[in-house]
Amino acid sequence: MMETLEEVELCFPELFNISCKKPAHPPSDALLFYVLMSFTSVVATTLNLLVIVAISHFKKLHTPTNILLLSLACSDFFVGILMSFQIVITNDCWFLGDLMCVAFSVLDFTTTSASVGTMVLISIDRYVAICDPLRYSAKITVRRVTVCIFLAWGCSILYNSLLMYDNLKQPDRYAFCMGECVIVINYVAGIADIILTFFAPVTAIIVLYMRVFVVAVTQARAMRSQITSITLSGAVSAKKSELKAARTLGVVVVVFLTCLCPYFISSLVDENSLFTVSSVPLQNWLFYFNSCLNPVIYAFCYPWYRKSVKLILTFKILEPDSSEANVL
Repeated sequence: MMETLEEVELCFPELFNISCKKPAHPPSDALLFYVLMSFTSVVATTLNLLVIVAISHFKKLHTPTNILLLSLACSDFFVGILMSFQIVITNDCWFLGDLMCVAFSVLDFTTTSASVGTMVLISIDRYVAICDPLRYSAKITVRRVTVCIFLAWGCSILYNSLLMYDNLKQPDRYAFCMGECVIVINYVAGIADIILTFFAPVTAIIVLYMRVFVVAVTQARAMRSQITSITLSGAVSAKKSELKAARTLGVVVVVFLTCLCPYFISSLVDENSLFTVSSVPLQNWLFYFNSCLNPVIYAFCYPWYRKSVKLILTFKILEPDSSEANVL
C-alpha cells in the first residue's frame, strides 16, 4: 500500500492531504492531446495574426466587411493564445489558483462567443450586400459595423460573466482538491447558453443563407428569360456574385455545425455542463479548431490576403507609405 501511494503523482506533493492526483494518461493519448492542441494553437494564432496585421495596416482594406473579419480574427487569435497558455501552464494540474481558473474560463468563453457573434454579423453583411446591393453602402458603414462589433464583444463579456456568476462569486466552490480547475454551469443556464450561442446563431445563418439562395435562383431565371440585353447583362453579374456568396455561406454553415455540434450536444446530454481545463476531450478540441478554419474560409479565398501576407513576410510593410499600397 505504501509503495502504491509513493507511485501516485500529486499536483502539490507538499500538500498530500488536499492535493489532486495527476491523471494517468496512456502515452499515446497524452501525445495526441499535445500534438492536436499545439497544432491548433499555433495555426490559429499565426493565421489570425496575419489577418489582423493585414487589415489593420493597409488602408485599402478598411471596409465594413473587412472590419468584421478583423473582429473575427481577433477573437480567434485570443482563442489560440488561451490554448497555448493552457498547454504550457496546466500540465494536467492547475497551479494558478481558483480565481485565475474562473478568469481563464470566462475569457475563453467570451472569445468563442464573440467569434460566433461576429460570424452572424458577417452573414448579415453578406445578405445585405447580395439581396439589397443598391442600399448596401448606405446601410452598412464602417461606423455602424464598428458599433455592432463593440456591442457584440460587450454583450459577450456581460453574458459570460452572468453565466459564470456562481463560479466568480465563489471560485473554489466546485474544486474538490488543490490543482483542479473546474467550471460548472447549472442545467437551466446551460440550456439557455446552448440556445443563445448555438441554436439562435445557426438559425440566423441558415435563414440568411436560404434567402441568398432564393435570390440567386431568381436571378438565374431572369437571366435565362433574356427579356432584354441590359437585363441579361445585369443578371449575369448578379448571378456570379450571389452564387459565390452562397458557396461561401454554405461552407460557413457546414464548418460551423461540424465543429460546434459535438460540443453542444455533449453539453446538452449532461445534467450539468462541466468544463475541466486540464482535460480537453475531442468535442472541445473541435470547438477550438473552428478558430483555425475561420481565417481559411474568410481570408484565404480573397486575393488581397495573399498579397498582404507576401508584403508582411517580406517586411515591406516597414517601408514608408506601405499602408497606402494597393493590395486589392
